Amino acid sequence: MVTHLIGLLLGTEDDWPTAFEQYLRRLKPQIRHAGDTHEVATERVTIEPFDLRQPVRHALVIDRLAYWYDHPREWLKKLALLDHAYLLNNPFTFQSMEKHAAFCAAMRLGFDVPATWLLPHKVPPENERFAPTAARYNRAFDLDAVGERVGYPAYMKPFHGGGWVNVTRIGSPEELHRAYDASGRELMHLQAGVEEYEVFTRGLAIGPQTMVARYDPTRPLHLRYQVDHGFLTPRLGQEIVTFGLLVGAFFRWEFNSFEVIVRDQRTFPIDFANATPDMALISLHYYFPWAVAALAKWSLFCVVTGRAMRLDQEIGRWYAVADDPGLAWEEKLAAYRAQAEEYYELDRFQEFCERHLAHADDCMREYVESDQFDHLLVTTVRRAFPAHEHDQLVAHYRGLLAAWATDRGH
Repeated sequence: MVTHLIGLLLGTEDDWPTAFEQYLRRLKPQIRHAGDTHEVATERVTIEPFDLRQPVRHALVIDRLAYWYDHPREWLKKLALLDHAYLLNNPFTFQSMEKHAAFCAAMRLGFDVPATWLLPHKVPPENERFAPTAARYNRAFDLDAVGERVGYPAYMKPFHGGGWVNVTRIGSPEELHRAYDASGRELMHLQAGVEEYEVFTRGLAIGPQTMVARYDPTRPLHLRYQVDHGFLTPRLGQEIVTFGLLVGAFFRWEFNSFEVIVRDQRTFPIDFANATPDMALISLHYYFPWAVAALAKWSLFCVVTGRAMRLDQEIGRWYAVADDPGLAWEEKLAAYRAQAEEYYELDRFQEFCERHLAHADDCMREYVESDQFDHLLVTTVRRAFPAHEHDQLVAHYRGLLAAWATDRGH
């Protein structure tokens, strides 16, 4: 018997980790592969001093913390360079989660990222060398002229992202100046707004598995994901799914979310560098069981088959497609999709799931219908919302999860 330890590197969240642990225990995976019987165990990773040559015990680590904290980030880099642990997201492309590099890459690959400008700091960084450097080299600029180039409405937002924090809609030059003056030491993007759209979508990509939902960013967090099916044409659905897979394969993020707006039957990616994606029960609700099951399937595939982690982005392969003048856009999309599926070993993954995890979806449905899951749901709602909303929201979430179970029972 070979036991693979999956490490969960977590912040404050407890809902999906608990569901992940409980689901794996119910799934009871004992998989015969390459002459051995494989099983998995999970462990929540603690932060403590480590020897750089210290052997790692984990076969795979699901990281939810290292983007925000330096110590676990350096631990993951040590794992990637010295050990054989599998990381779902490449720690060396973490800085690309600061949106800027992701925007640039998507533009280079031919996608319709709205016009985006990076503005200098309004208030200089706290560095004694900055003032003399700025005096010599910072060029005065006309903010109104930038606004005219980008167009109105526009959105000013921190270049590093951060869950819609400090995002401001700009409708006039006066609002642009107020928002820039208020930005302080934040480094800000100014991006053309895509409004009066047909659909705002948000997708979650876990390995080669994607879920794309209708999304309403104007509503409270727990009401943003809309339970709606068939809201995209096959062509648009194919393009958006391909984009989500491509971003993950390009940056070596196998656990990522992405946002794409559809207007006039064109797709506009606006936010897609989220390699610590939202997995909360209260926000995903109907889609939460899919996310937990997809994460379990991909993790099991990686540890049991010994999938090798690939740190090299192989950017040239993607740019060769982007720069081929003989390919129409649809042909480039097909080529991107083929390269992404090759990276994810899609055929091998599907065969693995059919052979070893055919019961996984039924197991998830039984879990969602269990008292154990209901206890998790009630506990999560009580932690997240004020007491006077508990009864209403517990009933609300129970209804959404029951609808998911019913839909999967057909």
